[in-house]
Amino acid sequence: MSFRETYGREPDGVWHAPGRVNLIGEHTDYNDGLVLPFALRQGVTVAAARRDDGVFALRSLQSPATAEVSDPVPGSVDGWAAYAAGVVWSLREAGHQVGGASLLVDADLPQGAGLSSSAALECAVAVALCDLYGIEVPRPELARIAQRAENDFVGMPCGIMDQSASLLCTEGHALMLDCRSGLSTQAPLDLTGLTLLVIDTRAEHELVDGGYADRRAACEKAAELLGVPALRDVTDLGEALSRLGDPVLRRRTQHVVTENHRVEATVGLLRAGAVGEVGALLTASHLSLRDQFEVSWPEADVAVEESVRAGARGARMVGGGFGGSVIALTPTANADRVRETVTEAYTRRGWTKPRFLEATPSAGARRLH
Repeated sequence: MSFRETYGREPDGVWHAPGRVNLIGEHTDYNDGLVLPFALRQGVTVAAARRDDGVFALRSLQSPATAEVSDPVPGSVDGWAAYAAGVVWSLREAGHQVGGASLLVDADLPQGAGLSSSAALECAVAVALCDLYGIEVPRPELARIAQRAENDFVGMPCGIMDQSASLLCTEGHALMLDCRSGLSTQAPLDLTGLTLLVIDTRAEHELVDGGYADRRAACEKAAELLGVPALRDVTDLGEALSRLGDPVLRRRTQHVVTENHRVEATVGLLRAGAVGEVGALLTASHLSLRDQFEVSWPEADVAVEESVRAGARGARMVGGGFGGSVIALTPTANADRVRETVTEAYTRRGWTKPRFLEATPSAGARRLH
C-alpha cells in the first residue's frame, strides 16, 4: 500500500525517526538523572502531505486501525494513533499553528520489544508536521513536546529520554543526556571488534499499566521523604537509606543513585576507547534492575545469564521493564554462540524463540525525501 493508493496523491515528503537502545541509565530519566541512549537504524517512517480541511488522517502499514480527527484532545483517540494525534495536540498546546495532514506510517522496529517504537512514531510525526508547516523548534524543545504527547495525551508517564534519543542522537555515538537540564553531549561508541546484540525476549510489555507508574510514584515519595527535589540529588546513599523506613523505597533509591554513577563510569570508558570494559557495568545494571527496582522478567534474566555464559562481556535488560529486550555486548567472534546459547535456553523452557538484532549507533530523526 503506497501513499498514493491510500490518499490519491503523492506525499509532500517522507521522514524517519529511529528507535533507541539505552546503553545504560534505566529509570533515571524521570528522577532528573543521567541516561546514555543511542539511536538504531530501525525506526518509524512517515509519508505526509498537508491538507486544507483541517483533518488529521492516520493510516499504518502495520495496523488496520485508522483515525481521522480535526481537533484531537486527550481521550479522543485510542491505540497506536493516539501517539501521533497527541503530537498534533501537543504542538498546538505549545502555540504552534498546525493544520490538517494525511499521514501513512511504516515501521521496521518491533513493537513491544522495549526499543521505543512509540517515541519513534511521535518524533517522526513531529518532524514531519514541523517541516510541512514551516515550524522551527529546537530539537530539545521538540523532544519535550513529543514527551507531553505521551504523558498527557496517551497517559504514559515516561521521562524525556526516548524522545531525546530519537531526535538528538548522531551516528557512531551515544547521547549523554542530563534529564534535568536537558543538556547533552555525544560520547563515541566505537564497536570495532564488538557486537551489541539486542535480544527481543518476545515477552511483550504494556507500560501504560500500573507497574511503571508505581515505580515512578515510589521514587517521588522517596525524594519527598529525603527532602530533595529528585533522587538524582542524593549525595550520601548510606545516609539516605538509613532515613527511609520502607524497604521498597530503600531499594528503589539504591537503584537510581547507583545507576547514575554507572552512567558516568560508562561515559568515561567510552571516551577512553575502552568500550569492551563497559560489559561489567551492564551486568551490574541488570542485577540492580532485577533486585532493587524489580522490573525484570524471567526471559530477560535467562537471556542475561546465558549471554554472559556464552562469552558476552556483559548484558542487561533495557526499557521500562516487565517485558521487552535485553542487550548483550559481546566480542563479534562470540556473537553466534550467544545467539545459539540463548535460543537453546529458551527452547528448553518451552518459551517462544527470541529474536536478535545487531544494534548500530545511528543518526536521529530526519527528512528522507
